[in-house]
Amino acid sequence: MGGDHGPAVIVEGAADAVREFGASVILVGNRDAIERELARLNAGNLGLEIRHASQVVEMAESPSQALRRKRDSSLRIAAELVRDGHASAFISAGNTGAAMAIAMFVIGVLRGIDRPAIATVLPSLKRATVLLDVGANVAPKPWHLFQFALMGHAYARDILGVDNPRVGLLSVGEEEGKGNELTRETYEQLKESSLNFVGNVEGRDIYNGACDVVVTDGFTGNVALKISESLAEMLGAMIKEELTRDLRSKIGAALSTPAITRFRKRVDYTEFGGAPLLGIDGEAIICHGRSPAKAIKNAVRVAGEWAKKGLNEHIRAALEAEVARGGREGGRE
Repeated sequence: MGGDHGPAVIVEGAADAVREFGASVILVGNRDAIERELARLNAGNLGLEIRHASQVVEMAESPSQALRRKRDSSLRIAAELVRDGHASAFISAGNTGAAMAIAMFVIGVLRGIDRPAIATVLPSLKRATVLLDVGANVAPKPWHLFQFALMGHAYARDILGVDNPRVGLLSVGEEEGKGNELTRETYEQLKESSLNFVGNVEGRDIYNGACDVVVTDGFTGNVALKISESLAEMLGAMIKEELTRDLRSKIGAALSTPAITRFRKRVDYTEFGGAPLLGIDGEAIICHGRSPAKAIKNAVRVAGEWAKKGLNEHIRAALEAEVARGGREGGRE
C-alpha cells in the first residue's frame, strides 16, 4: 500500500507471478482497493488471498512510529503472517526503514546473526555482483561485516547459482592493510575464514566481475548504490538522446534494436526483483518504491527460490561452522 504507485503495480506483479510461476500470494492492504485492482486486471479467478489492513505506513514515516502506532498496517500484518507460518516471505515496496524494523522485531533475526543486512544484486561484466550492506547498518563492527560476507556468499550460491562465490571487501586499495580500522580488522577475520575470500577490492570491482560478493558498511554501500542508480539513469537518457538526434542516428538505432534489447535486459534491475534483507528468520525482500509490476513479479520468484532452497538454514550452518573453526560468535546487542 505504501509504494510510489500504491497497490496497482503490486497487485499486477503478484497476479503475473501467479500466472507465470504458479506462486501462492497473499495481498495485504485495503481490501476494497485490492479488489478494484483485481477486477481491473481480470485476475479475480487466480486465487489470490486478501488480508485486510486498516492502516498504511507512509513513505516519510519514522520506523519507530510505524512499530508503535500502526499495529494494523499492511507491513505489520504481512510480517505477522511470516512469523506465524502462514507465509514464507515478506515483500514490500513501501517505507524501507519501517519494513526493515518491522521485519526485525516481528519476524525476528536468525540465531547467531547480530544485524540483518540489505543486499542488492548489480549487473557485472561476467554475471552479477551481490553488494551488501546497502543501508541497514551505517556503523557496523568487523564481526558484522564478517556475518554479511557469510550471508552474501550463501545468497550468491543458492539464488544466483554461483559455485563457490568469490568474496571481496570494499576498500580504498587492493593491498592488504589498506583502508580504515574497520576494513583492516574485517580483512583479518575474512582471511582466516573458510570463505573464498579474494581480499580487498575497489569500487570498480563491483562491476568488472572480479568478485561475486562485495562486503561493506551500510553508509558506503548506500552511497555506492545511489551513485550507480543515478549513473544508469544518466547513461540511459544520454543514449536515447543520441539515438534520436537525427535521421542517421534513428536508422542506426533501428538496426541495433536486438543489441539494445539485450543490453537493457542485462542492466535491468527488475530482473532481480528487489533487495533481500538477509539475516531475518524468514524471507524478506524490499523493493524500490518505484518498482514496476515486473520487479514485483520477480521479487515473488526470488522469494520462492529463497524458501525452497533453504537459504536461511545454509546461513545458520555456515555461521555455526565458522564458530566451530574458532571464528567470533555473534551475540544479541
